[in-house]
Amino acid sequence: MTKTWCAVIVPGILLAVAAALVLTLLLVKLLWAWTIPDLFPGAVAQGLVAGSISWYTAFKVAIFVAVLAGLAGVRRREHS
Repeated sequence: MTKTWCAVIVPGILLAVAAALVLTLLLVKLLWAWTIPDLFPGAVAQGLVAGSISWYTAFKVAIFVAVLAGLAGVRRREHS
């Protein structure tokens, strides 16, 4: 019974994590391409800021935002 449970739950959890990662990366890429050129049109035109980013860069931005959110959550809990 335990082997059957693990054979169903573990792949399901891994699939959910992979889907969440892909969705997060897609959102980061789309939001970057949608907002950055509007916020910094001169910098994008001069090549100072990228108008679109790669999947790897989206992954790094997502990790950076997750770390900042985690730190903000830890600090909020300490002051409560």
